[in-house]
Amino acid sequence: MQTELTTISLGGLRIDEPIVTITDLLVSAVCFYSAYKLHQSQRPERVFLYFKIYFFSMGIATFLGGIIGHAFLYAFSFHWKLPGWITSMISIMFVERAAIEHTRIWLKPSIIKVLGVINIIEFITFLTLTIVTLDFFFVEFHSGYGLMFVVLSLEGFLFLKTRNEAGKYILSGVAFAAIAALFFMTKTSPHRWFDYLCVSHVLMAIAAWLFYLGAIRIDMKKVQNKQAGK
Repeated sequence: MQTELTTISLGGLRIDEPIVTITDLLVSAVCFYSAYKLHQSQRPERVFLYFKIYFFSMGIATFLGGIIGHAFLYAFSFHWKLPGWITSMISIMFVERAAIEHTRIWLKPSIIKVLGVINIIEFITFLTLTIVTLDFFFVEFHSGYGLMFVVLSLEGFLFLKTRNEAGKYILSGVAFAAIAALFFMTKTSPHRWFDYLCVSHVLMAIAAWLFYLGAIRIDMKKVQNKQAGK
């Protein structure tokens, strides 16, 4: 159901959907903080680089989404939504790659390589469809595919095989992301000022934090041991 646009004015400055904007910026803050903390950890493995890129790009995406996509969209053309959409797709690509890299502790390098190629083909396909059609559906579908199929499948498989501690947090993050998507798709809004977008953003922030808690618990020593023949 379409809800009436909420608007406030601060010193003559019009701000549309202020709570939606604030909750978008909440996601952005969690992601930037997570990227910073991962960077501070100075972990050298590639999986941590992928998670850092995921958090940083998602932080940019949700910042742009809040400021341009909601608060001040009236001052921009619709095409200005693209930078946020594209950046969010980049973030999903890298959280997929992080999950792929994490499974290196169990899967053969040849399988990891194939999954990496599929990841790139998938990203290029959905990116092209989004730019050509300017339809947010493809951004949503890419996000759903990346989290609910790729990350869930790989981390679920890895958790069943290894019972690694990181997997519990990452899978919990996927669960919160799924609930966020459910609110978004059904447009279930508790209140016109705190609508389904606000709810989904808060759940996304929780999901991002759980991804961070999972990321910092990843132990890639098993790969090193396997390569050393131990």
